Amino acid sequence: MKGKVTEPSVNDRYTQWKSLVPVLYDWLANHNLVWPSLSCRWGPQLDQATYKNRQRLYLSEQTDGSVPNTLVIANCEVVKPRVAAAEHISQFNEEARSPFVKKYKTIIHPGEVNRIRELPQNSKIVATHTDSPDVLIWDIEAQPNRHAVLGATNSRPDLLLTGHQDNAEFALAMCPSEPFVLSGGKDKSVILWSIQDHISSLASDPGSARSPGSGGSNAKHASKVGGSNDKPTDSPSVEPRGIYQGHEDTVEDVQFCPSSAQEFCSVGDDSCLILWDARSGNSPVVKVEKAHDADLHCVDWNPHDVNLILTGSADKTVRMFDRRNLTSGGVGSPIHKFEGHNEAVLCVQWSPDKSSVFGSSAEDGLLNIWDHEKIGKKQESVGSKLPNAPPAGLFFRHAGHRDKVVDFHWNTSDPWTIVSVSDDCGSTGGGGTLQIWRMIDLIYRPEEEVLAELDKFKSHVLTCPA
Repeated sequence: MKGKVTEPSVNDRYTQWKSLVPVLYDWLANHNLVWPSLSCRWGPQLDQATYKNRQRLYLSEQTDGSVPNTLVIANCEVVKPRVAAAEHISQFNEEARSPFVKKYKTIIHPGEVNRIRELPQNSKIVATHTDSPDVLIWDIEAQPNRHAVLGATNSRPDLLLTGHQDNAEFALAMCPSEPFVLSGGKDKSVILWSIQDHISSLASDPGSARSPGSGGSNAKHASKVGGSNDKPTDSPSVEPRGIYQGHEDTVEDVQFCPSSAQEFCSVGDDSCLILWDARSGNSPVVKVEKAHDADLHCVDWNPHDVNLILTGSADKTVRMFDRRNLTSGGVGSPIHKFEGHNEAVLCVQWSPDKSSVFGSSAEDGLLNIWDHEKIGKKQESVGSKLPNAPPAGLFFRHAGHRDKVVDFHWNTSDPWTIVSVSDDCGSTGGGGTLQIWRMIDLIYRPEEEVLAELDKFKSHVLTCPA
């Protein structure tokens, strides 16, 4: 415990956070999970109403084996900005499920779901990683709803992406512009597939390309998925377009360049960040040695500025690289190191709403929101001299989780809205916590605008009868 004397306990930090919810948040929903979910992703928006929108949410259930592991498709009601009453959003019971999150469909997954990614070009298609070499592709509308009971057979994936020689557990990405899938694994490889042909056949001829999960399949290929007790599935498979070698250890995360389906990057346990271009062969275009001082866990490429890449690591930092100037003296040379976590960083993601904003989550239970444009600004340089000043660039800290925040996802349909999930096995002995939240807009809007609004509010208060 040395060196952590000044750190408040997790429970104290949580209690303080909960008391501030009405002040800091425009909306917050807390949903208790019976089983931890290692991934959480927004799906398509389904409909819009006056006060809220309905949207798909993808989750999983990582069980202890007493019931099967599942991929869960939920419908979530997202309350619109400035609708929820401040006093209501903090009145939730940590042990309860949220009325805003309703299970829509359950898929019995062969093995635990480590990662979920949705295909931008087709909102029905989702990819998952489990403890196996294959990537599993699911048509979530065609898959039947299953009842997860002990002994139930696994749902059958609509497609398998084969090519890894060892388990590929976490590194998974979908291309924004083409139906390409990227994966990395323990075999130290990065693999690229195209699922175009299978998407078209699923879409154009539902009779002949019925979902294997719906009870029939004309598939020629059989492949085994998941643990050793699983029977072979009748799922069609796709071979890789390219296999890229350059890492010396497990590949932990991959990401496409937002402006090119042929360019992508990867990070791994070898502390390297590698940039690739499918047009120039199977070797790295740039290999950044010692991008961090420990294993790299996550990477994201800025959709608004393709020169900027974020990485997160077991060294507790987030680093921002400029791809035009990645190294110096043979090792990684980040533009900035963001230091605001006490444990390993697990997830980083750029905001879709403002090009300089991103989030990072870590094993310390915190989800930090940063703005790299705030670094070096006048007010920050003054603040940084104060004791307990926040780290440079940090402007919001979500402390609603009491254990490691394993995943989060910005919502592209509802600005500044985030879903985050923690695996609570270490703190409460089981389960997980899913939170859907939006910070109050006074925190991120331009200062002059906010001051003008507060000024109007002040005039209004002064004219109110006592």
